[in-house]
Amino acid sequence: MSPVTPDRPRRQGAVSADDRPVDSATRARRVPAPRAGGSPRGRAPLPVAAGVAAGWAALTSYLPVAVVLGLVQLGTDSSTLTGTLRTALAGWLLGHGVPLRTDGGPLGLAPLALTVLALWRLTRAGVHVSRAIGARDSRSPRRALLAASAVGIAYALLGLLAAVLVGTGATEASVIRAGVTFAVVGTLAALVGATRITAVTRLLVAWLPEPVRDGVRTGLVAGLLLLAAGAGAAGLAVATGGGDAADMIGAYRTGVAGQAGITLVSAAYAPNAAIWSTSYLLGPGFAVGTDTAVRTSEVSVGALPAVPLLAGLPRGPVDGPGALLLAVPVLAGMVAGWLLARRMARLAGPERSPRRWAELLAPAALAGPVAGALLGVAAVVSGGPLGAGRLAQVGPVGWQVGAVAAAVIAVGALIGAAATRVLTRTPAPQTNPR
Repeated sequence: MSPVTPDRPRRQGAVSADDRPVDSATRARRVPAPRAGGSPRGRAPLPVAAGVAAGWAALTSYLPVAVVLGLVQLGTDSSTLTGTLRTALAGWLLGHGVPLRTDGGPLGLAPLALTVLALWRLTRAGVHVSRAIGARDSRSPRRALLAASAVGIAYALLGLLAAVLVGTGATEASVIRAGVTFAVVGTLAALVGATRITAVTRLLVAWLPEPVRDGVRTGLVAGLLLLAAGAGAAGLAVATGGGDAADMIGAYRTGVAGQAGITLVSAAYAPNAAIWSTSYLLGPGFAVGTDTAVRTSEVSVGALPAVPLLAGLPRGPVDGPGALLLAVPVLAGMVAGWLLARRMARLAGPERSPRRWAELLAPAALAGPVAGALLGVAAVVSGGPLGAGRLAQVGPVGWQVGAVAAAVIAVGALIGAAATRVLTRTPAPQTNPR
């Protein structure tokens, strides 16, 4: 009888008790069933998720305002912590497009840098709430809208509270206007993040016809290129007038901290200046007060407030080499048309026949209205009153900017797309006769 060897290695092909096949019932008990839309253990109630996300978005967009205005008021002996926080709350409301009522008249010129920050945080809030309710990659428009609406409602409550707190001081804000504005802004911004994280954006893109997708893409590219050109022109103008801007900052007599705060406040209005500069390049220009105009053909301004950002205003009409600035909008459209033609040629491939002219020119023509709508809305939100006096009208006229941009970008995109196709067309291969 052979001795028993318990440590003997298992023979090749042998099956242990753990490797034996099990029936479906046993496997179902061992392996948990997959859960659609994420794990229920990681989900949070919708009101809780929306409240936390909206509160965090509000806090992260409010704190920079409080810090900047705290620096501005640091050199003021009469400033208190409560007053600084209340003033920062008023600036936070203004950044969302809620006008303020002051002793000097209405104040409605929103600092768009703060607006962009708030919109970005609200977009992230839509993403976080969609994840919390298990709607990630669900492709459900209903759940995306549900998450965005919850964020909008929570954000509207915060706007109402902010308007009530601001009203206890010298500055006032309409509580109803604040609630409605915050609800609309919060819902729309959160909807952008919610549709992206739930993959609803893919459904919308797939639903649109291909010429519409190409036209929207080209119009957005052209509009952003023109805004970038406007930002560059505004930065160059402010740098050229840097001496005047430094004198204006020094005239406030607020110390180093206060001057740093004033510089940051001016930087918060830098996007406004970029949009105004874009309107200047397009031709309609903008106003810095009632019965004033800043255009390439005319500069008519009166006494201006000591704002460093206004140090870069042109002194007179454009002449000489400066007239080349008038070609910038057309060049932006041509670049967008060139990118459109190159992309369509790349997707077609060398083995396929060239696309018809209509398939190329239709998106190029659609780019004009898309860019016009983008720049028109930007012009509207970039302006507003700075009091009840002669500064009651500041900024460009939205419909004028939109109409001119639509026409100029459409012409430029058509020229760029057509020229690119003509210059890069490859001759059809010829067959050698036998």
